[in-house]
Amino acid sequence: MDETQLALLALLVGVIIGGSVSVVIVVALRARDRMRMQTSTEIPGGVRDVLHGLDDAAVVVDASSTVLVASAAAVPFHLGEGDVLPSDELRLIARRVRDHEATGPQSTATTTLRLRRGAPPAEPRLVVVRATRLSARLTLLVLRDITERERVEQMRRDFVANTSHELKTPVGAVSLLAEAIESAADDPDQVRNFAGRLSAEAARLAQLTSRIMNLSRLQAADELNDERDVAVDEVVTSAIEAHAIQAGSSGVELVRGGERGLFVRGDAQILSEAVGNLMANAIAYSPSGSSVGIGVKAVGEIVEIAVTDRGIGIAEADQERVFERFYRADQARSRRTGGTGLGLAIVKHAIQRHGGEVRLWSRPGRGSTFTIRLPLVEPPADQPRPTRARKKKKPKAAASAPSTNGAPV
Repeated sequence: MDETQLALLALLVGVIIGGSVSVVIVVALRARDRMRMQTSTEIPGGVRDVLHGLDDAAVVVDASSTVLVASAAAVPFHLGEGDVLPSDELRLIARRVRDHEATGPQSTATTTLRLRRGAPPAEPRLVVVRATRLSARLTLLVLRDITERERVEQMRRDFVANTSHELKTPVGAVSLLAEAIESAADDPDQVRNFAGRLSAEAARLAQLTSRIMNLSRLQAADELNDERDVAVDEVVTSAIEAHAIQAGSSGVELVRGGERGLFVRGDAQILSEAVGNLMANAIAYSPSGSSVGIGVKAVGEIVEIAVTDRGIGIAEADQERVFERFYRADQARSRRTGGTGLGLAIVKHAIQRHGGEVRLWSRPGRGSTFTIRLPLVEPPADQPRPTRARKKKKPKAAASAPSTNGAPV
């Protein structure tokens, strides 16, 4: 083999070795990049800007379920940057998508769950969560709040059911009484009797229609029409004045106690109607000579307005259902008092629209307490600081914060 052939052979061997080394280096670099991508928690370019521009709540979380980037809408759900996912369901779907490599890096999953937005007693919101795997350590969660959509759909179903089920009874009664009056035209006493019953059924029909419309309005409104800082004193005073005649005719005393000068955020008229419905219930189901207590106090960042009676009470089996539309724990007594079965449903929806909740304590034969809980706000600068009212000897029931109605309106 001459020198030329040796040189060519050496060159060929060098090219092969050099190419092999280059391939090894490229493979090593790519493996390093893949490993870095798999273990890195660095946010991909543009993701942060996209999240900050979203109207929906969206976050990127790492393998420890810590939020690395969050949109502004995610903060009320306690999903700010640096927070840990507050829900076991959220952590589960993020882990399931992140660990699922079979479908590739863009694997996704969707679930529907309830998350609390804001501080208690705000009601949980119904959200659809879509999880997308960005890398082995990063997961994108997008939360779409569908509470309003579901509420409007439920309102539509309820309105149809309510009107078809409940209105047919008084409408049928009015029709029958009209026929009875026509048949008894020659008997003045019977005519007067039927006319009185017809008037009562017409009044019941008007009240029922009004309450159904009020309930539908509360469910349908996206926002409160007249939202402002409302004095709880104003709400309680308005409700007491509106039901003073009813209390007097029933021989029931309205007694007020608790703190003064507290404020909440909301619509004063709706809140007054809600408290008034609880008072009306308490008066209707309280014996003559008893008292109905209205107590107000601040518990941390919450204002509690409790309406307490010493009436018949509510059985434990009925307590979970008294806020349902048209549910009456005592059917016979409801007929005598003219209740529609909508009063507590209206209270529940009115308070939920204000970010609050209604709690019930009751024992048969001992009475009931309905407690409205609303977020406390700072009083306006020109208003005095809250003060605690002096306790009176007689109205013990007013100061106790847990109790109001024997049965629903």
